[in-house]
Amino acid sequence: MISIFKHVSIGALLLCSATIASAQDKPASIVVVKVVQREVNTGHRVVGSVTPVRTSIVGSAVDGRVVEFLVEEGDAVKEKQPLARLRTGTLEIELAAANAELDVYEQELKEKQNGSRPEEVAAAKARMAAADAVKSNAAAKLTRTELLFEKDAANDADLNDARERAESASQLFLAAEAQWKLVTAGPRQEQIARAQAQVALQRANVDLLKDRIEKFTVRAPFDGYVTKEDTEVGEWIKQGDPIAEVVALSKVDVRANVPAEQAVRLQRGRPIRIEFPEQPGEIFTGVVDRIVPQADFRSRTFPVNIQLDNRYSDGRPLLMAGMLARAVLPTGAKSRLPLVPKDALVLQGAERFVCVIDVARGSTNTGKVRLAPVTLGVTDGGLVQVNGTIRAGELVAVLGNERLKDGQDVEFTLSRPKSPKGAQ
Repeated sequence: MISIFKHVSIGALLLCSATIASAQDKPASIVVVKVVQREVNTGHRVVGSVTPVRTSIVGSAVDGRVVEFLVEEGDAVKEKQPLARLRTGTLEIELAAANAELDVYEQELKEKQNGSRPEEVAAAKARMAAADAVKSNAAAKLTRTELLFEKDAANDADLNDARERAESASQLFLAAEAQWKLVTAGPRQEQIARAQAQVALQRANVDLLKDRIEKFTVRAPFDGYVTKEDTEVGEWIKQGDPIAEVVALSKVDVRANVPAEQAVRLQRGRPIRIEFPEQPGEIFTGVVDRIVPQADFRSRTFPVNIQLDNRYSDGRPLLMAGMLARAVLPTGAKSRLPLVPKDALVLQGAERFVCVIDVARGSTNTGKVRLAPVTLGVTDGGLVQVNGTIRAGELVAVLGNERLKDGQDVEFTLSRPKSPKGAQ
């Protein structure tokens, strides 16, 4: 039995080794494009610095004492996120009292809108019936007294007393009838409108207190990062005093001072390639956002802003305020040089390579990889100008090129690059 298992294990190992060898020998599948060549402006290098697109010194809207400071320098914050809170004890008490008073007014309004309860209507109706009975009884007694008076069986005092009782009973009935009608009709529209106005006024008072309390919480004006703390817990601050500084870094500006002969050749919206010494393994492209038409009188250079989208790694921005930037402006003499898509570039620290595919003889979709070192020029649309040993019409890998090695066998699919008319 042991011998059989040994044979099986050795056979399995041989089969596995053959499978691995077969997998290793299989050419990598990639996508390639042809290198194009056309006349473009060569690059002129200028140095600039990274600046945030938005910077806000967040101040307090009210006077107060800081009871909470909720952020630290370097923290990422979201729009409307609390940065600090001031003491609001007295205002909280006023708000509680205003809410209680609002409840009273709302209940009074509800009572008027609902009208009289059935029990109140029934009671008023019963009082009116009782008053009607008293009135009828007093009227009957007055009639009998008048008959007796005609027969000299009653004197003037008895007749006057009966008349007064009948009149009083009649008035009491009228009062009870009027009360019944009031209870049945319910409150007047003017009373309801007055109650509604009281409720609205008190709600406005409550909202005013809430707004005042909200101002005692200092919030971030936009998504960004805290770059400065201007207060501490326990400090008394006045209206307008700074609390913290927040910068937005989702987009950044590269501010460069450009010589006049280069600045006049720039146009807004023109794509610009930018290099950052702190990020040698990344390629960034921005666009000319502003050209300030006022030169520095000493250097005769014009401030130019190039704006670009930031990138993030582990939740932190790759480009931070103050970083050195080297922009390549397309303002030099025109030259015909090869251009490749950005995806064709392989970055290894400060070195740049392109994976050129030397097509196998007699084949249309296989070849070997040749790593060609290049230096980068200007950008032109989605293409980058390169200097090196590559030529127009050669194939370069744009997909699957990250792990290719020099001399490696590959099979490829040709894709047409998107380029402007006139490319060769």
